[in-house]
Amino acid sequence: DVSGALCISQAWPGMARTIYNDHKRFLETYLTPYPGFFFTGDGVYRTSEGYYQLTGRLDDIINISGHRLGTAEVEDVVNHHVAVAESAVIGYPHEIKGEGKMLSFLPQNISPGAMALHGHTQETLAAELQELISKKIAKYAAPDYVQVTHRLPKTRSG
Repeated sequence: DVSGALCISQAWPGMARTIYNDHKRFLETYLTPYPGFFFTGDGVYRTSEGYYQLTGRLDDIINISGHRLGTAEVEDVVNHHVAVAESAVIGYPHEIKGEGKMLSFLPQNISPGAMALHGHTQETLAAELQELISKKIAKYAAPDYVQVTHRLPKTRSG
């Protein structure tokens, strides 16, 4: 069991070979970080059986009071909560910590009445998620703001 950066040792068909009008940037981004390997930019976990699980982009890092924290790491913890369908974590400038963290999440298809039946309001669910992140990762990883939303922004690739 090991985690790290996903790097590929051999070329493959369809592989990018440059960035248009900026070959130096291509070399610095993909070939310089791990000489002799193509750096994909993704983090990966390999099980003892040899299976690979992508853990998220390594460039999606928030620096909170000197602690580097991947957004995918926090999202993974939040998404395991029974009331959460999907989540997104973003950083924002913070005067004291350098960067702060905001969590937006899409609740499971649960009506407000059903949420109340299970003892959840938006406020209690937000507090529960902050506590979950504090326990599973660290206290500094808990978001400053938690927002319930009905839609998360998507890139063209999803």
